[in-house]
Amino acid sequence: MSDIASLLTEVRACHICAEFLPCGPRPVVQIHPSARILIASQAPGRKVHETGIPFNDPSGERLRSWLGISADVFYDEKQIAILPMGFCYPGAGKSGDLPPRPECSPAWRETLLSHLKNLQLTLVIGQYAQAYHFADKKMTVTEHVGNWRKTWPHTIALPHPSPRNYHWLQRNPWFEQCVLPMLQQRVAEVLTTTDTAK
Repeated sequence: MSDIASLLTEVRACHICAEFLPCGPRPVVQIHPSARILIASQAPGRKVHETGIPFNDPSGERLRSWLGISADVFYDEKQIAILPMGFCYPGAGKSGDLPPRPECSPAWRETLLSHLKNLQLTLVIGQYAQAYHFADKKMTVTEHVGNWRKTWPHTIALPHPSPRNYHWLQRNPWFEQCVLPMLQQRVAEVLTTTDTAK
């Protein structure tokens, strides 16, 4: 644990893209070597930046609902790791938040992932995380999510749980009807394994 603790101290002191962050740097991650589930997301929103708590917003409420878990489980770092592609709030654009800063992932991602040796399930949320974690960089989010069986049961692509994605969910009812029940079952299986191993 000393290695990961010192690494997290470095991460939380990171300023490599400070000049581009309108609200300044505040890296938000959640990680522990015991984690069995990884949430590979995009970047914190403004509310997350203000609180320092990952997914502490309507997106997080929807994501926890999708997974069928409580906030207590979600924020248990020994069960669930949360590593966005960019650790700091990138600021707002014309139609939502800006993309994750490109400096973050090369600086930290592989080193942090190397500490997660007990993962059984990785949730890859949104286009930027999917471009990093999947070999086919040209597929759309809808295509990645629709092909979820190809990487099941160890990895699954998800749309972003933002309220802005309401229309995507309306256009793709199969996601909530077919994918979410399987996802909730798999999450429960992994967490049961975790509880047994404690």
